[in-house]
Amino acid sequence: MSDQPKLELHLHLEGAAPPAFIRAQAKRKNTDLSRIFDENGTYAYRDFADFLRVYEAACTVLTSPQDFHDLTLAVLERSAEAGVIYTEAFLSPDFCGGGDLAAWRDYLAAIEAAAQQAEAQMGITLRGCVTCIRHFGPDQARRIAKCAQETAGHFITGFGIAGDETVLHPRDFAYAFDAAREAGLGLTAHAGEWGGPDSVRDALTHLRVSRIGHGVRAVEDPALVEHLAERGVVLEVCPGSNIALGLYRDWRSHPIDRLRRAGVRVTVSTDDPPFFHTTMRNEYTRLADAFGWTEQDFAEINQIALHAAFCDPETRAAIKKKLEAT
Repeated sequence: MSDQPKLELHLHLEGAAPPAFIRAQAKRKNTDLSRIFDENGTYAYRDFADFLRVYEAACTVLTSPQDFHDLTLAVLERSAEAGVIYTEAFLSPDFCGGGDLAAWRDYLAAIEAAAQQAEAQMGITLRGCVTCIRHFGPDQARRIAKCAQETAGHFITGFGIAGDETVLHPRDFAYAFDAAREAGLGLTAHAGEWGGPDSVRDALTHLRVSRIGHGVRAVEDPALVEHLAERGVVLEVCPGSNIALGLYRDWRSHPIDRLRRAGVRVTVSTDDPPFFHTTMRNEYTRLADAFGWTEQDFAEINQIALHAAFCDPETRAAIKKKLEAT
Protein backbone atom coordinates (compact mmCIF):
# COMPACT_ATOMS: atom_id res chain seq x y z
CA MET A 1 0.00 0.00 0.00
CA SER A 2 2.98 2.32 0.50
CA ASP A 3 3.40 2.33 -3.28
CA GLN A 4 -0.13 3.50 -4.07
CA PRO A 5 -0.52 7.03 -5.50
CA LYS A 6 -0.67 9.69 -2.81
CA LEU A 7 -1.96 13.24 -2.42
CA GLU A 8 -0.22 15.64 -0.04
CA LEU A 9 -1.73 18.93 1.14
CA HIS A 10 0.80 20.12 3.76
CA LEU A 11 4.37 20.54 2.55
CA HIS A 12 6.67 23.53 3.12
CA LEU A 13 8.83 24.01 0.04
CA GLU A 14 11.86 25.33 1.92
CA GLY A 15 11.33 22.83 4.73
CA ALA A 16 11.45 20.01 2.21
CA ALA A 17 14.92 21.03 1.02
CA PRO A 18 17.26 18.02 1.23
CA PRO A 19 20.15 18.77 3.62
CA ALA A 20 22.66 18.00 0.87
CA PHE A 21 20.99 20.61 -1.33
CA ILE A 22 21.32 23.30 1.37
CA ARG A 23 24.91 22.30 2.13
CA ALA A 24 25.79 22.60 -1.56
CA GLN A 25 24.12 26.00 -1.74
CA ALA A 26 26.07 27.16 1.32
CA LYS A 27 29.36 25.96 -0.17
CA ARG A 28 28.73 27.78 -3.45
CA LYS A 29 27.93 30.98 -1.57
CA ASN A 30 30.76 30.71 0.95
CA THR A 31 28.27 30.64 3.82
CA ASP A 32 28.99 28.71 6.99
CA LEU A 33 25.89 26.78 7.99
CA SER A 34 27.69 24.02 9.86
CA ARG A 35 25.81 25.00 13.04
CA ILE A 36 22.50 23.71 11.64
CA PHE A 37 23.74 20.20 10.77
CA ASP A 38 24.81 17.25 12.89
CA GLU A 39 27.82 15.02 12.32
CA ASN A 40 25.81 12.98 9.79
CA GLY A 41 24.97 16.06 7.74
CA THR A 42 21.28 16.12 8.66
CA TYR A 43 19.40 19.04 10.19
CA ALA A 44 20.01 19.42 13.93
CA TYR A 45 17.59 21.15 16.30
CA ARG A 46 16.56 20.79 19.94
CA ASP A 47 12.88 21.74 19.98
CA PHE A 48 10.25 23.59 17.94
CA ALA A 49 11.73 27.04 18.56
CA ASP A 50 15.15 25.78 17.52
CA PHE A 51 13.60 24.06 14.52
CA LEU A 52 12.29 27.45 13.35
CA ARG A 53 15.78 28.92 13.78
CA VAL A 54 17.38 26.15 11.73
CA TYR A 55 14.66 26.40 9.08
CA GLU A 56 15.18 30.13 8.63
CA ALA A 57 18.97 29.75 8.64
CA ALA A 58 18.72 27.20 5.81
CA CYS A 59 16.65 29.70 3.83
CA THR A 60 19.47 32.27 3.92
CA VAL A 61 21.25 30.45 1.08
CA LEU A 62 18.13 30.43 -1.11
CA THR A 63 18.65 33.88 -2.59
CA SER A 64 17.62 33.80 -6.25
CA PRO A 65 14.83 32.57 -8.53
CA GLN A 66 17.24 29.96 -9.90
CA ASP A 67 17.82 28.64 -6.38
CA PHE A 68 14.08 28.12 -5.97
CA HIS A 69 13.79 26.56 -9.43
CA ASP A 70 16.42 24.00 -8.46
CA LEU A 71 14.90 23.52 -5.01
CA THR A 72 11.47 22.84 -6.48
CA LEU A 73 12.86 20.17 -8.80
CA ALA A 74 14.78 18.53 -5.93
CA VAL A 75 11.72 18.48 -3.68
CA LEU A 76 9.32 17.19 -6.32
CA GLU A 77 11.74 14.46 -7.36
CA ARG A 78 11.73 13.08 -3.82
CA SER A 79 7.97 13.39 -3.51
CA ALA A 80 7.44 11.57 -6.80
CA GLU A 81 9.79 8.80 -5.66
CA ALA A 82 7.50 8.31 -2.64
CA GLY A 83 4.46 7.93 -4.89
CA VAL A 84 3.02 11.44 -4.61
CA ILE A 85 1.03 12.46 -7.70
CA TYR A 86 -0.37 15.75 -6.39
CA THR A 87 1.11 18.07 -3.80
CA GLU A 88 0.39 21.52 -2.45
CA ALA A 89 3.40 23.43 -1.19
CA PHE A 90 3.45 26.37 1.16
CA LEU A 91 5.35 29.13 -0.62
CA SER A 92 6.59 32.08 1.41
CA PRO A 93 7.20 35.40 -0.38
CA ASP A 94 9.08 36.36 2.81
CA PHE A 95 11.82 33.99 1.62
CA CYS A 96 11.40 34.99 -2.03
CA GLY A 97 12.31 38.66 -2.15
CA GLY A 98 11.19 39.65 1.33
CA GLY A 99 7.58 40.21 0.34
CA ASP A 100 8.35 42.57 -2.55
CA LEU A 101 5.73 41.91 -5.24
CA ALA A 102 8.04 42.37 -8.24
CA ALA A 103 10.65 40.05 -6.74
CA TRP A 104 7.95 37.53 -5.80
CA ARG A 105 6.78 37.38 -9.42
CA ASP A 106 10.30 36.47 -10.54
CA TYR A 107 10.68 33.77 -7.90
CA LEU A 108 7.22 32.42 -8.62
CA ALA A 109 7.93 32.18 -12.36
CA ALA A 110 10.99 30.06 -11.58
CA ILE A 111 9.06 27.80 -9.19
CA GLU A 112 6.23 27.33 -11.67
CA ALA A 113 8.65 26.54 -14.51
CA ALA A 114 10.22 23.83 -12.36
CA ALA A 115 6.77 22.50 -11.48
CA GLN A 116 5.86 22.23 -15.15
CA GLN A 117 9.12 20.40 -15.85
CA ALA A 118 8.50 17.99 -12.97
CA GLU A 119 4.95 17.30 -14.12
CA ALA A 120 6.15 16.49 -17.63
CA GLN A 121 9.05 14.32 -16.49
CA MET A 122 7.84 12.79 -13.22
CA GLY A 123 4.04 12.90 -13.39
CA ILE A 124 3.66 14.94 -10.20
CA THR A 125 1.40 18.00 -10.08
CA LEU A 126 2.24 20.96 -7.82
CA ARG A 127 0.03 23.85 -6.74
CA GLY A 128 1.15 26.71 -4.52
CA CYS A 129 -0.33 28.02 -1.28
CA VAL A 130 1.09 31.45 -0.45
CA THR A 131 1.90 31.50 3.24
CA CYS A 132 2.53 34.34 5.66
CA ILE A 133 4.70 33.79 8.72
CA ARG A 134 2.88 34.36 11.99
CA HIS A 135 5.86 35.56 14.02
CA PHE A 136 6.74 38.09 11.32
CA GLY A 137 3.58 39.97 12.32
CA PRO A 138 0.28 41.13 10.78
CA ASP A 139 1.72 44.08 8.83
CA GLN A 140 4.06 41.80 6.91
CA ALA A 141 1.17 39.35 6.46
CA ARG A 142 -0.72 42.08 4.61
CA ARG A 143 2.19 42.41 2.17
CA ILE A 144 2.22 38.65 1.68
CA ALA A 145 -1.55 38.64 1.08
CA LYS A 146 -1.01 41.30 -1.58
CA CYS A 147 1.49 38.99 -3.27
CA ALA A 148 -1.10 36.23 -3.14
CA GLN A 149 -3.86 38.44 -4.52
CA GLU A 150 -1.77 39.62 -7.45
CA THR A 151 -0.62 36.15 -8.48
CA ALA A 152 -3.71 34.03 -7.73
CA GLY A 153 -4.69 31.73 -10.56
CA HIS A 154 -4.05 28.29 -12.00
CA PHE A 155 -0.84 27.73 -10.01
CA ILE A 156 -1.32 29.85 -6.89
CA THR A 157 -4.53 28.48 -5.48
CA GLY A 158 -4.33 28.86 -1.70
CA PHE A 159 -3.34 31.10 1.19
CA GLY A 160 -2.27 30.16 4.69
CA ILE A 161 -0.31 31.04 7.79
CA ALA A 162 2.57 29.16 9.41
CA GLY A 163 5.27 29.92 11.95
CA ASP A 164 5.17 30.22 15.73
CA GLU A 165 1.62 29.42 16.80
CA THR A 166 2.25 30.68 20.33
CA VAL A 167 2.60 34.37 19.39
CA LEU A 168 -0.10 36.88 18.41
CA HIS A 169 -3.70 35.80 17.69
CA PRO A 170 -5.52 34.67 14.55
CA ARG A 171 -7.71 37.79 14.65
CA ASP A 172 -4.55 39.84 14.01
CA PHE A 173 -4.36 38.28 10.56
CA ALA A 174 -8.02 38.60 9.56
CA TYR A 175 -7.30 41.39 7.07
CA ALA A 176 -4.76 39.26 5.20
CA PHE A 177 -7.17 36.33 5.02
CA ASP A 178 -10.04 38.54 3.89
CA ALA A 179 -7.82 39.82 1.06
CA ALA A 180 -6.93 36.28 0.02
CA ARG A 181 -10.57 35.21 0.20
CA GLU A 182 -11.55 38.07 -2.11
CA ALA A 183 -8.99 36.77 -4.60
CA GLY A 184 -10.75 33.40 -4.63
CA LEU A 185 -7.99 31.50 -2.86
CA GLY A 186 -8.56 28.46 -0.68
CA LEU A 187 -7.74 29.14 2.98
CA THR A 188 -5.84 27.11 5.56
CA ALA A 189 -4.10 27.90 8.85
CA HIS A 190 -1.63 26.14 11.09
CA ALA A 191 -3.40 25.59 14.41
CA GLY A 192 -3.88 22.95 17.06
CA GLU A 193 -0.26 21.91 17.06
CA TRP A 194 1.35 23.98 19.83
CA GLY A 195 -1.58 26.25 20.66
CA GLY A 196 -4.10 23.65 21.80
CA PRO A 197 -7.78 23.26 20.89
CA ASP A 198 -8.55 26.96 21.35
CA SER A 199 -6.19 27.85 18.52
CA VAL A 200 -8.27 25.69 16.18
CA ARG A 201 -11.48 27.40 17.27
CA ASP A 202 -9.88 30.81 16.86
CA ALA A 203 -8.61 30.02 13.36
CA LEU A 204 -12.05 28.84 12.29
CA THR A 205 -13.78 31.85 13.86
CA HIS A 206 -11.47 34.67 12.83
CA LEU A 207 -9.88 33.38 9.62
CA ARG A 208 -12.80 31.30 8.32
CA VAL A 209 -10.62 28.59 6.83
CA SER A 210 -11.80 25.33 5.28
CA ARG A 211 -8.67 23.43 6.29
CA ILE A 212 -6.49 23.35 9.38
CA GLY A 213 -2.79 22.56 9.26
CA HIS A 214 -2.14 19.89 11.91
CA GLY A 215 -5.20 20.46 14.16
CA VAL A 216 -4.44 17.34 16.18
CA ARG A 217 -4.80 19.01 19.58
CA ALA A 218 -8.51 19.28 18.81
CA VAL A 219 -8.74 15.74 20.15
CA GLU A 220 -8.46 17.21 23.66
CA ASP A 221 -11.86 18.89 23.27
CA PRO A 222 -14.71 16.47 22.40
CA ALA A 223 -17.09 19.32 21.52
CA LEU A 224 -14.54 20.69 19.06
CA VAL A 225 -14.05 17.25 17.52
CA GLU A 226 -17.81 17.01 17.00
CA HIS A 227 -17.82 20.51 15.48
CA LEU A 228 -15.03 19.65 13.05
CA ALA A 229 -16.85 16.49 11.97
CA GLU A 230 -20.16 18.27 11.49
CA ARG A 231 -18.60 21.16 9.57
CA GLY A 232 -16.47 18.91 7.39
CA VAL A 233 -13.30 20.82 8.26
CA VAL A 234 -10.29 19.02 6.79
CA LEU A 235 -7.19 18.48 8.92
CA GLU A 236 -3.80 18.37 7.21
CA VAL A 237 -2.27 15.90 9.66
CA CYS A 238 1.50 15.30 9.71
CA PRO A 239 2.06 12.44 12.17
CA GLY A 240 5.80 12.03 11.63
CA SER A 241 6.32 15.74 12.22
CA ASN A 242 4.29 15.70 15.45
CA ILE A 243 6.25 12.74 16.78
CA ALA A 244 9.68 14.08 15.77
CA LEU A 245 8.95 17.40 17.50
CA GLY A 246 7.82 15.65 20.68
CA LEU A 247 4.14 16.47 20.54
CA TYR A 248 3.39 12.73 20.86
CA ARG A 249 5.73 10.05 22.11
CA ASP A 250 5.14 7.48 19.35
CA TRP A 251 2.90 6.49 16.45
CA ARG A 252 0.38 4.52 18.49
CA SER A 253 -0.27 7.49 20.76
CA HIS A 254 -0.86 9.87 17.84
CA PRO A 255 -4.55 10.93 17.67
CA ILE A 256 -5.05 10.72 13.90
CA ASP A 257 -6.90 7.40 14.17
CA ARG A 258 -9.12 8.64 17.02
CA LEU A 259 -9.98 11.77 15.05
CA ARG A 260 -10.80 9.76 11.96
CA ARG A 261 -13.00 7.34 13.89
CA ALA A 262 -14.86 10.34 15.31
CA GLY A 263 -15.77 11.43 11.79
CA VAL A 264 -13.18 14.17 11.32
CA ARG A 265 -11.89 14.48 7.75
CA VAL A 266 -8.16 13.83 8.03
CA THR A 267 -5.43 13.76 5.41
CA VAL A 268 -1.78 12.71 5.66
CA SER A 269 1.27 14.85 4.88
CA THR A 270 4.97 15.15 5.74
CA ASP A 271 5.28 18.87 6.64
CA ASP A 272 9.11 19.26 6.41
CA PRO A 273 10.18 15.72 5.54
CA PRO A 274 14.00 15.84 5.76
CA PHE A 275 13.81 17.55 9.15
CA PHE A 276 11.70 14.67 10.44
CA HIS A 277 13.39 11.84 8.53
CA THR A 278 10.21 10.87 6.75
CA THR A 279 8.53 10.52 3.35
CA MET A 280 4.94 9.98 2.33
CA ARG A 281 5.77 6.31 1.83
CA ASN A 282 7.09 6.15 5.38
CA GLU A 283 3.99 7.89 6.77
CA TYR A 284 1.74 5.33 5.10
CA THR A 285 3.83 2.40 6.32
CA ARG A 286 3.97 3.62 9.92
CA LEU A 287 0.23 4.38 10.02
CA ALA A 288 -0.56 0.93 8.68
CA ASP A 289 1.67 -0.63 11.34
CA ALA A 290 0.25 1.49 14.18
CA PHE A 291 -3.46 1.35 13.36
CA GLY A 292 -3.93 -1.48 10.90
CA TRP A 293 -4.96 0.88 8.14
CA THR A 294 -5.51 -0.86 4.83
CA GLU A 295 -5.23 0.19 1.22
CA GLN A 296 -8.92 1.10 1.37
CA ASP A 297 -8.34 3.38 4.35
CA PHE A 298 -5.61 5.24 2.49
CA ALA A 299 -7.78 5.41 -0.62
CA GLU A 300 -10.49 7.11 1.46
CA ILE A 301 -7.95 9.59 2.83
CA ASN A 302 -6.77 10.37 -0.68
CA GLN A 303 -10.36 11.04 -1.72
CA ILE A 304 -10.71 13.50 1.16
CA ALA A 305 -7.50 15.21 0.04
CA LEU A 306 -8.74 15.29 -3.55
CA HIS A 307 -11.97 17.05 -2.61
CA ALA A 308 -10.19 19.42 -0.23
CA ALA A 309 -7.41 20.32 -2.65
CA PHE A 310 -7.08 23.97 -3.66
CA CYS A 311 -7.10 23.39 -7.41
CA ASP A 312 -9.34 24.01 -10.39
CA PRO A 313 -11.91 21.44 -11.56
CA GLU A 314 -9.80 20.35 -14.54
CA THR A 315 -6.81 19.57 -12.34
CA ARG A 316 -9.02 17.75 -9.83
CA ALA A 317 -10.52 15.64 -12.63
CA ALA A 318 -7.06 14.75 -13.95
CA ILE A 319 -5.85 13.67 -10.51
CA LYS A 320 -9.06 11.68 -9.98
CA LYS A 321 -8.35 9.76 -13.18
CA LYS A 322 -4.85 8.92 -11.97
CA LEU A 323 -6.24 7.58 -8.70
CA GLU A 324 -8.87 5.52 -10.50
CA ALA A 325 -6.26 4.02 -12.83
CA THR A 326 -4.57 2.17 -9.97
